[in-house]
Amino acid sequence: MGLFDYLKTQFLEIIQWEDDSRDTLSWRFPDQDKEIKRGAQLIVRESQVAQFLYLGQFGDTFGPGKHTLVTDNIPILSTLKGWKYGLESPFKADVYFVNTRLFTGNKWGTSNPVMLRDPDFGIVRARAFGTYDFKIVDVKTFLKEVAGTDNHFRLDEFADTMRSRIVSVFTDALASAKVPVLDVAARYGELGEALLPIINPIITVRYGLQMTSFILENVSVPPEVEQAIDKRSSMAAIGNLNDYVKMQMAEGMAKGGGGPGGAAAEIAMGFGLAQQMMNQPGGILSPQGTPPAGGAPAQVANPAPAASGLPELLSPAEAAQALGVSEADVIATLNDGSLKGKKIGSTWRITRAALNEFLKN
Repeated sequence: MGLFDYLKTQFLEIIQWEDDSRDTLSWRFPDQDKEIKRGAQLIVRESQVAQFLYLGQFGDTFGPGKHTLVTDNIPILSTLKGWKYGLESPFKADVYFVNTRLFTGNKWGTSNPVMLRDPDFGIVRARAFGTYDFKIVDVKTFLKEVAGTDNHFRLDEFADTMRSRIVSVFTDALASAKVPVLDVAARYGELGEALLPIINPIITVRYGLQMTSFILENVSVPPEVEQAIDKRSSMAAIGNLNDYVKMQMAEGMAKGGGGPGGAAAEIAMGFGLAQQMMNQPGGILSPQGTPPAGGAPAQVANPAPAASGLPELLSPAEAAQALGVSEADVIATLNDGSLKGKKIGSTWRITRAALNEFLKN
C-alpha cells in the first residue's frame, strides 16, 4: 500500500446515514477514529439533521442536502477549534444524525394514580392513558436532554425515558386547565386538543420535542368517586331534591306507611295539612286569628311538631332514615343550603326544627 492509499484510509471523505429503520431517533456516525478531511462530503437526507460536536461542545448544524466541508460553511466549528488560517488540515469531530420525521402512535400512561385537585370532589386520584405523535424540533436540546451520548438512540429507549416525563407534563397541564373530572370523561377528544398548547411549550423547551397530537383514551377514578359521579348524575336526572324527597315519602305511604319512608310520609302529610289550613282565609290556624263566622276566635293550642318523635339533634344518617333517602342526599342538601345544619369539625348536626322547616318547603 502506497503512502497516498494509506492516507486515504485515515480520512473520512463521505459522511452520511443510509439506515432506513423506522425506530431510530438519533445515530452517531462511526468515524473509527478517522479524521475528516478538508472538502469531505456531508450528505443529509430528507427528515434528517446532522449535528457536529467538537470536544463536547455543539458545532454546526446541517439540514437536508449535500454539503462540502470547508471553512465557509462550518463557522461555529472553526471558531471552536480556533484555526488561524482556515480549515486546511484534517480534524476530528463527532457527527450525530437526528431523525426529524413524525413518530406516531406512541403510548403513554400513568403507572400510579396521580393526584388532581377537582372543584367538585376535592383531591382525586386518577389514572390515565392514551397515545401521542411527536417530532424533534430542537436537535441540540434533544441530544443534550434526551439522547445524550447514546450511539444509537431508538424509539423503545425513548418510551422508557419519556413516559414518566410525559405523565408529569400531562398532570401539570391538566391541573392548569382546571378541567373537572366529570368533564374529562365526556370530552376526551376536546381535552387532548386543549392540552396541546399547554404541553408543547414545556416539552419544546425541556426536551426539544413537539407533539402534533395528544390523545386521551381513558381516565379512571377510584370506585368511590365513580359512585359519587353516578349519584351526581342521578340527582341531575331527578332535578329538584325537595320534589325527590316528597316522591320518596309518597312511595313510602303507598307501601303501607311502614319503615322510615312511611314515618317520613306521615310527617310530610301532617305538615302539608297544617300548611293548607294556615293558608286558608279564616282557617282555624290562620296567622291573623280570623274568627270563624258567627263565633269568637277559636282557642286552639299550637300543634305539636310533626317530627316530635325524633330526637332534638340528628346526624345526617338519622335524618336520612327519617326522610327515607340516602345519607349522601342529606349531605348534598346541607352543602347547597336547602337544609340548615351546623358543621362541627367534619360532622354535620341537624336540629329537629331545621328538619321541620325543610319539610315545610
